[in-house]
Amino acid sequence: MIVAIDGPAGAGKSTIARLLADRFGWTYLDTGAMYRAVTLLALEQGISLDDGEELGFLARNAEISFQPGPAGVPRVFAGCREVTESIRTPEVTSSVSEVSAHPEVRAIMVEKQRQCMDMGNAVVDGRDIGTVVCPGAELKIYLTASVAERARRRRLEVEKKGVRVSQKRMEQDIVARDDFDSNRLVAPLKAAADAVVVDTTDLDIGEVVERITEIAERVGVPG
Repeated sequence: MIVAIDGPAGAGKSTIARLLADRFGWTYLDTGAMYRAVTLLALEQGISLDDGEELGFLARNAEISFQPGPAGVPRVFAGCREVTESIRTPEVTSSVSEVSAHPEVRAIMVEKQRQCMDMGNAVVDGRDIGTVVCPGAELKIYLTASVAERARRRRLEVEKKGVRVSQKRMEQDIVARDDFDSNRLVAPLKAAADAVVVDTTDLDIGEVVERITEIAERVGVPG
């Protein structure tokens, strides 16, 4: 069985998906981390972010893997090198949408993501899981929140790493990324027709997990 968690940046997808997977005793797959790893490698190797063919070649040959980490947060590896922290830098964050928009990259990454999901029950988060990667998922959740709240969450994340950014600047970045992701030609960000939309603006993490767990139980997931 697959539970698909989609939504825009800052909606809480990764945190919620990880906690749900832990509650169900299932695998957690962070597809965003996979795109971030490819983006990191592209930046390090000086590959133009406009070169879809070269980025696709990079994605095809990138050895991206996950290992259990502290507090249930997966450690991300590119080959033998851990990149868990490196893929969360502002530089990668500002470039990942452009890299992931290339059809050549998405086709390869979707193939790899489906291979990961073939291994059994999983909670998978991203932006096109319920619409493209796994349209047959038994449960599809679309997480969202106000721009101000999503920007606040992202601002707190980067400030924990010692990077200062204004709320206004973060809101501008969120709006720009929403626009880019929603209007790209391949696998645009949108809720699947049969997805349950959950607005997390006024909910804490525990409340979101409980709400989705209740929804999952009603449809027999985990069964």
